[in-house]
Amino acid sequence: MKKSIERVQTGVRIEKRLLKVLKGLAEHLDITVGDLLEGVALHSFENKPPFSRNTLKKIEQLKAVYDLDLQASHSHKLNDTGEK
Repeated sequence: MKKSIERVQTGVRIEKRLLKVLKGLAEHLDITVGDLLEGVALHSFENKPPFSRNTLKKIEQLKAVYDLDLQASHSHKLNDTGEK
């Protein structure tokens, strides 16, 4: 059953390597980055894991390719280059 929604365009700043992993994952899943982010957010809001084991393996591969060493513990503790 499809649900009708209204989407809006937004300008979001995001860490460069994280975005590369998200784009790679979206491409792998054949969805848009927006659809991927919506799914992750909706799963998180219900405290449900958003990814299967196979998808988590793909994420690990993409993180290695793009040298993404950030973890959840880094959240809210990131500074842009040049910021103190």
